[in-house]
Amino acid sequence: MEFAQHVARAIREVVPCERIGVAVIGLEVPHAHIHLVPLNSMNDISFAKAPLSFPAEEMQALAAAIAARI
Repeated sequence: MEFAQHVARAIREVVPCERIGVAVIGLEVPHAHIHLVPLNSMNDISFAKAPLSFPAEEMQALAAAIAARI
């Protein structure tokens, strides 16, 4: 959780959002995942919604920007 806090702060610096939501889920796999979700409303963390899709280059640039701040 301590590392997740560092990553959440880095995401907050890179992604324009109100806050970072946290969900710990392990329903479909025999382990848990920590999901850090940029939020502007409570609906943004609904796992019933279809996931957003971005070009690979944009995701790589976002990942690099986040990693540079951790």
